[in-house]
Amino acid sequence: MKTITYVLLFLVSSFVFAQELPPIVKYAPNHYGAGNQNWMIAQDQNHYLFFANNEGLLEYNGSNWKLYPSPNETIIRSVKVIEGKIYTGSYMEFGYWTRKSDGQLNYTSLSQTIKNKILDDEQFWNILNFDQWVVFQSLNRIYIYDTKAGSFKIIAPVTGINKSFRTNNSIYFQTIAGELFEIERGKGRLVSDNPILKNNRIINIFSINEGLLIQTQLNGFYTLIGSDLSKFSTEADSQLLASSVYSSQLLSDGNFAIGTVSNGVFIIDSSGKMKYHISQNRGLSNNTALCLFEDVDKNLWVGLDNGINCINLRSPIHNFVDNTGVLGTVYSSKLHKGSLYIGTNQGLFYKKYQSNEVFKLIAGTKGQVWSLFEYDGTLFCGHDSGTFIIGEGTAKNIFPYSGTWKFETMPHKKEVLLQGNYYGISVLVKFNNEWVFRNKISGFDYSSKYFEIGNNNEIYVSHEYKGVFRLQLDSKLLKVNSFKSYESPKKGKNASLVKFNNKIYYAYKKGVFKLNDKTKQFEKDTLLSSVFEKDEYTSGKLIVDNSTKIWLFSKNYIHYFSLSKLSNELKQNVISIPASLTNSMLGYENISQLSNSDYLIGTTDGYYIMNINDLSFKSHTVLMANIATNKLNETSVSQSIKENGSFNYDDNNISFSYTVPEYNKYINVEYQYLLEGFQEEWSEWSAKSTVSFKNLAPGEYTFKVKAKFANSTLDNTAIYSFIILKPWYSTNIAVFIYLIFILVVVYRINKSYKNYYHKQKEKLIEENNLLLEIKELENEQQLMRIRNEQLSQDVDSKSRELAVSTMSLNSKNELLAYIKEDLKKNDENESRSIKSVISTINKNISKDDTWNVFKEAFDSADKDFLKKIKLTHPSLTPNDLRLCAYLRLNLSSKEVAPLLNISVRSVEIKRYRLRKKMELSHEQGLVEYILTI
Repeated sequence: MKTITYVLLFLVSSFVFAQELPPIVKYAPNHYGAGNQNWMIAQDQNHYLFFANNEGLLEYNGSNWKLYPSPNETIIRSVKVIEGKIYTGSYMEFGYWTRKSDGQLNYTSLSQTIKNKILDDEQFWNILNFDQWVVFQSLNRIYIYDTKAGSFKIIAPVTGINKSFRTNNSIYFQTIAGELFEIERGKGRLVSDNPILKNNRIINIFSINEGLLIQTQLNGFYTLIGSDLSKFSTEADSQLLASSVYSSQLLSDGNFAIGTVSNGVFIIDSSGKMKYHISQNRGLSNNTALCLFEDVDKNLWVGLDNGINCINLRSPIHNFVDNTGVLGTVYSSKLHKGSLYIGTNQGLFYKKYQSNEVFKLIAGTKGQVWSLFEYDGTLFCGHDSGTFIIGEGTAKNIFPYSGTWKFETMPHKKEVLLQGNYYGISVLVKFNNEWVFRNKISGFDYSSKYFEIGNNNEIYVSHEYKGVFRLQLDSKLLKVNSFKSYESPKKGKNASLVKFNNKIYYAYKKGVFKLNDKTKQFEKDTLLSSVFEKDEYTSGKLIVDNSTKIWLFSKNYIHYFSLSKLSNELKQNVISIPASLTNSMLGYENISQLSNSDYLIGTTDGYYIMNINDLSFKSHTVLMANIATNKLNETSVSQSIKENGSFNYDDNNISFSYTVPEYNKYINVEYQYLLEGFQEEWSEWSAKSTVSFKNLAPGEYTFKVKAKFANSTLDNTAIYSFIILKPWYSTNIAVFIYLIFILVVVYRINKSYKNYYHKQKEKLIEENNLLLEIKELENEQQLMRIRNEQLSQDVDSKSRELAVSTMSLNSKNELLAYIKEDLKKNDENESRSIKSVISTINKNISKDDTWNVFKEAFDSADKDFLKKIKLTHPSLTPNDLRLCAYLRLNLSSKEVAPLLNISVRSVEIKRYRLRKKMELSHEQGLVEYILTI
């Protein structure tokens, strides 16, 4: 028993089902946001898809999904697009959806017009159309709706209805009793009541030249010609018998797609030969195909019991997916002598090319296969266990000492190969018509995953963690005479080295560098480096194919450059297949050329084959899917996409959704947009199908979007023009009003300023006049002051003159007195003449005359002083008044004494007595007081 188990395990691990299948795009319920089951599929003129889903009508435009709940919140069982209307049927309800100007769908019920005729618990499972009539089929009856008259006819078989069918020129239905009817003139006409049909549920009916091709649920196909029913055998009959057919579809190429309950989808040709069997273990999401539909691009849509799948039947890419894990991650591949060899992390597998054979593991190659290299009719395998020479299903290890990365031919030495190993580089030679290991090249022991041969026995090696080396070998390829480590370019993750067009290139995250043969230095290649500058770097892997194309990989694209036929310039080609879809292992990307245009690209779970000549698509159109605007912090409102828009100034946040309704798995659509009035240049190409503009200023705008699919830019450009209106306070009327208002304000301001300046002028004149008056007063005061000063000076002058006069009189009296005294000293008997002189002198020194003269002069200089002081102090005597007058003249006691003909002491006593009479305080000066009167 154990032996049998081991044999089975060996067989499973040694053989892998190996049919290359069309790509399958999987849409899970959590991706499209609706129910698990999908019962029917349709497509409109814009190539949008519609699905009858458990949760309602599901729409997909190639970029976005949208669910429209059913009118009565029941499961939608059927959908059909007829002349721009999307007809749907559900539980006790049927009608149609039309698209509004904003791109959203609006439902109109037809069943409500005949509500009293609808049976209780009736569900509508199918919708067909023929000319002007639309047929709604339940399990009980058929309702025929005349779209022109708006009327209904009802066909109600006694036993109920299994299903209805449309062929080129007729509509058929099978009753539960198994009888086949054709609808004619609004009634059912029996076509066949053959016992075979009565015992088999009919899934679909197709027109053939002679009659009808009928597909049954369990017994395959039958042809009905007249009344003759015969079996039509296919290669899938036995599998269909065990699988239970649930749906089918005649494809545009004449093939038949058959959906089963438990075994996925079969595709057979018109002769009954099976082309594909696609089940869950071969890429389908689920084995229960509830419905099938072929779209305008020849994709086959499968409505599953749990999700939706799209099979790209006409895709230029076919893939092989190993869901068992037996094959593993593909590192290399090679088409050699009619067999396709696949090197993986599990070993080396092979099969006949373009056959449905299983992949078989070559014995002894279990483990990682790094490279496959064909030279001189021999296939070499670089393996974790060394170097193998591959025969028809056999492998011979000729170098078991170290893992082998790759192989290179030696110039001018046809029978010598160099191989890069885990521990350096070694030499293989052809001896006696067999390849054998000769020697390891000594002096360099680093891993040589990537190496290329230059001139004069120079070897360039790229080491991911140490950078680039240049080795100089001896002439016998025995040792490394010298080697140099390059400081630039630097080492890099997933870096690689390759020879292309006789030039050595090195690539890492900083770009692609080309070796200058003269300087032996690496120089940046701007064209190839642009690959990493325009898209995110993922791997520096460089691959050169058999037709001198060099391949590079980035996050969102696969790039290849080919030599121009007319020059040495490189021509760039871009394939928009992102790394997330290719599912390749970074740093181990691999491409092998199978034919002029077919390339095999390895992935982590198999491979895909791509025809680069078929990557041109021109039939697609970019469409505007939705336009929504919103005010700040408010929800978006969909706008009309058919007419130019006009939005309020605060409704200036606008979002555009656009799409190319295409459904290819590996080829991504890219978009480029321009908002005229806001941008001057087109945006960069991007796979994002929406763009938003915030807080747009008032003005006129035109939004343009174009698309690129594979290597082709689509012909059309979607255009939408709109206006952001100015706020009411910025409109032309408002501006006109503002202008009038400003003019009025300016006029009023001007008038106010004039009035103001006039008042200011008058005020200024008044102030100036006042100032002039004040100035005149000041001048007058100045004149008065000058006059007063002059008068004061005159008074002082007169006072001085008075004082001088008084002093002169006093001096004269003193002189006369001295003369008199001298004369008196003479003898009395002197002559009478002397006496006469003395008498004359006495007359001239009269005190009273002196005082009178002084008083008269004093009164003239200081009017009324003596009267004032006498009035103030009535007790003053004439002598006191005389002293006051002298003090008024500011004479000192010494000066006053001779005037009074008394001593200075006597003057002081007089002054003291005068103070007492005047009752002056001790602190108050006498002279100061007299001067103030």
